[in-house]
Amino acid sequence: MPTEPETFYITTPIYYVNDRPHIGHVYSSTVADAVARYHRLRGDDTFFLTGTDEHAAKVVTAAAERGLGPQEWADRNAAAFQEAFARLGISNDDFIRTSEARHRERVTGYVRRLLDSGDVYLGEYEGWYDAGQEEYVPENKAKESDFRSPINGQPLVRKSEHNAFFRLSAYRDALLELLEAGLVQPEARRNELLARVREGLNDVPVSRTGTQGWGIPVPGTPDQTIYVWIDALMNYLTTVDTDERRGYWPADVHLIAKDILWFHGVIWPALLLALGRPVPRRVYAHSFWIRDGRKMSKSLGNFIDLEQIDEYVGRFSLDALRWFLLTQGPLGTTDADFAESKFIEVYNSDLANTLGNSFSRVANMIGRYFGGQAPEGGPGEGGELRAAAERSVASYRAAMDELRLDDAAGAAMELVRAIDGYIERTAPFRLAKDPERMPEVGAILYDCAEAMRIASLLLWPVLPEKMEEVWRRTGGHAYLAAVAERGRGSFDAWTAWGLLRPGTPIAKGEALFPRFQAP
Repeated sequence: MPTEPETFYITTPIYYVNDRPHIGHVYSSTVADAVARYHRLRGDDTFFLTGTDEHAAKVVTAAAERGLGPQEWADRNAAAFQEAFARLGISNDDFIRTSEARHRERVTGYVRRLLDSGDVYLGEYEGWYDAGQEEYVPENKAKESDFRSPINGQPLVRKSEHNAFFRLSAYRDALLELLEAGLVQPEARRNELLARVREGLNDVPVSRTGTQGWGIPVPGTPDQTIYVWIDALMNYLTTVDTDERRGYWPADVHLIAKDILWFHGVIWPALLLALGRPVPRRVYAHSFWIRDGRKMSKSLGNFIDLEQIDEYVGRFSLDALRWFLLTQGPLGTTDADFAESKFIEVYNSDLANTLGNSFSRVANMIGRYFGGQAPEGGPGEGGELRAAAERSVASYRAAMDELRLDDAAGAAMELVRAIDGYIERTAPFRLAKDPERMPEVGAILYDCAEAMRIASLLLWPVLPEKMEEVWRRTGGHAYLAAVAERGRGSFDAWTAWGLLRPGTPIAKGEALFPRFQAP
């Protein structure tokens, strides 16, 4: 009997509904999308979640400024995220909104359980409050930042509240064990958390007052609203805590930005331990984009918003944007610079001159010498290109499994470059001048086309639109049918050498990535 497919569950952070989509949201979602596509290509039963965080106090304020209720304001902005992600080809399986009944009801149940177990209790809290982030800052961290928000520089506010508290302090040893086992990546981020947890943990407030009825009430204490961050963190569980989806938990990857690592790497796993639920397998915190060497901010006017993202897509293609984000982005511990000159350089070098040119070159020669049909292979069963393909597939898979998307894309591109180098060394365009050597030419071009077929599979999670166009031109209709509508592929079987059938139509078509010339 066939074995059940592996499950794979990846999440993005849920985005503040007060924001409009910008480069940070698009980056996190594109990274998660590429990873989800890879796992679907492997044949895994994949679930990809994104959504919006809607119960912040700022939502009430922003809505009132516009003469709206908070739900109406949240509806408008949540729709903007959904529309943007659909336009940008983000293949999420669900979009959770924390104002939805399915989320609210389960959060209420979880908090009731924590109250019953004593992990959540009522008490007084006084501390330094960051209004912009809607979070309390520990005394030592407030002092280090001169009692200003480390995010926006605004003064912290000394605040006292009667709250419900979570006994975070009780989970110090368990959290240290999880962190030392590799829960958080990259390693530098994990070490930051280890240092803080070793210093000792304070219990944290999980409720607040004065939210004007916007949010989820604490069970049995209706004047208290569940703290927005606790409410938001629980979305990862509420969405899949159903009879149909429960098998996806625990999440394989929570993909986040570095500024929300404390909540995801410490508070969230502690809450799950208190609930008796398995913790996520991996929390991965990427860094930030800067622009032309400067931090992005609205005040500087250098923020890359959705309108500018759409402009890049219009000029270069959606896949060109994905390639730049995924190969040049801040996936590690260093911020990345979004500079137009760098974008054009990468586009021309990688996509136009290397990938696009290599495909056109192979298809053009097959069209010229073999009537646009894949020729017969030779007796050598692939030779050096087969070996190059096998190396690339192995490197690619290892990199994708470790979320090294830039290295995975590089492994695929190494195979494309191997095709170019093979053509230069074997010179089929010269051999074709001798009719007696046409079988040799055919064997060379078969190997090139077969290597390109495998490269297209490796590149599909990063460049889905263009690689699907390659499949349409080269007889890959089975791949198109399998991955349509978030369907599953068969990576290991499909990347085996020798599946391209002689006689398969190979059409050159228009350039995949026309070289960009600045006006």
